[in-house]
Amino acid sequence: SPFAFADQEIFVAPTTPDNVTSRLQIEIPSKLSKEGGYDHREALFGVPPYGGTISQKVYYTDSDLCSPTFDTRSGYPERDVDESGSQAPWEPPFILMVDRGDCSFVQKARNAQHAGAAAVIIADNTCLCNDEECMNNTDIGDGECQRGEPIMADDGSGGDIFIPSFLMFRMDAQRVIDEVQQNKMVQITMSWALPAPDDRVEYELWTVPSDTVSLTFQESWKQIALKLDDRSYFTPHQYIIDGTKASCHGTDGRNHCFNLCTNNGRYCAADPDNHIELGISGADVVRESLRRICVWKHHGASDGIGEKYWNYILEFLKECNTPHFFGNKSCVDSALKHAKIKVDEIDRCITDSGGTETDQSNTFLDLEIVAREKSGIVFLPTVFVNNVALRGALSTSSVFTAICAGFLQDTEPDICTSCTGCRNIEACVKNGVCPGDGSAGGGGSVSKRTFGLSLLFVCGIFGAAGYLHWRKTRDDMRDQVRNILAEYMPLEDKDEGGQGSSPMDFARKGATTSLMS
Repeated sequence: SPFAFADQEIFVAPTTPDNVTSRLQIEIPSKLSKEGGYDHREALFGVPPYGGTISQKVYYTDSDLCSPTFDTRSGYPERDVDESGSQAPWEPPFILMVDRGDCSFVQKARNAQHAGAAAVIIADNTCLCNDEECMNNTDIGDGECQRGEPIMADDGSGGDIFIPSFLMFRMDAQRVIDEVQQNKMVQITMSWALPAPDDRVEYELWTVPSDTVSLTFQESWKQIALKLDDRSYFTPHQYIIDGTKASCHGTDGRNHCFNLCTNNGRYCAADPDNHIELGISGADVVRESLRRICVWKHHGASDGIGEKYWNYILEFLKECNTPHFFGNKSCVDSALKHAKIKVDEIDRCITDSGGTETDQSNTFLDLEIVAREKSGIVFLPTVFVNNVALRGALSTSSVFTAICAGFLQDTEPDICTSCTGCRNIEACVKNGVCPGDGSAGGGGSVSKRTFGLSLLFVCGIFGAAGYLHWRKTRDDMRDQVRNILAEYMPLEDKDEGGQGSSPMDFARKGATTSLMS
């Protein structure tokens, strides 16, 4: 298939910049600390705490971590024996170090995550050919060393990984291993910081109109984009496959990939239905991609906010995001009109850029292909913040947090101060305060005022109930006293004055007269 990706290990030249903005430092023992931190490579999966730090003790496992049934009671430093008769398991939180090899980086990280690790460090098991220290101190020969360093790539199954991972080069990792194998504590700090060149953050979203993973994000992002206002600049990108390189645009002038492509095979997209003859075609995806590019050019590129662009996205998702209406011109035109966008304006943009029906180049689609190749996009959806690709699953919370971490210190907008760290980002952005932190409600929480009034009401209810109980108890006791006096005292008696009196007279006084004379 012209759209197949190789799943082999990827290598790049050691000098290739990879936009790593993370830092790796050994804090304990201090003799292993290195000014500026240790050289390392960051995984393309997992979710780093952008703007945050993980600083924990290190356990080194002698397991390859390729099986989910590995022994958490093994490894170093050794621990005391517990009631099971074996040394205690790894005590969280911790950073787990494991040797490279035998299975994918993703598999090792997943098993470490299940064991309770806060992060993973892969200890390289070979040397770079240009690393003289490593080559001179190991038995690795010239034919066994690697010319380029491996990328810790996602094998396609890393969407469930939420802990970060680093690769540490062999000689540096060996120093850590030697220390823990002597049963000494090692504490490592991993930290992340997005580039923050000024008081405005630039961010990009790479996706395609048929992408289902980014739907929730796109449905919820409009209000956040408006709140960030001109403090951020957004650029949406469409993933277009180069049909010429994929051999869809043949030298014989024929389209060899049929309805996967437009412009006689020049621009292609994967068929979201995996059925060439039914449903949405790759050509439909390319046409909608070009339409969205034109909508952004006219209604977003000038301010980087794109309110009408987001309106169109929402209208399209509501009206046309089905196999029957996806490529329907009437449905698309209706979505444009509801978004208050002129249909002829977008149609003219599509035609002027080169269109999608004839055997000619399209300027906008060519620019997207160039931008994709420059950014090295492999997986969709992908978000860049200040030119750094975000790792892990796409979510409103992760993108918002990364954007807020990308501002120059003390220049972040108020919405970042109010909502960073809030569990319900959408409700916080809508109300201007994190649910439960102020007078605004939402997200299943209550305000302090509501809580206080509710507490007073409950106290009042219990107070009233207590008073009624006291009154009833007092009245019952009076009745008991009356009954006792009526049963045991004479029915009639005379006082010294010869006037008649009844023992009930005493009782009716509410027991206020003493029985003692």
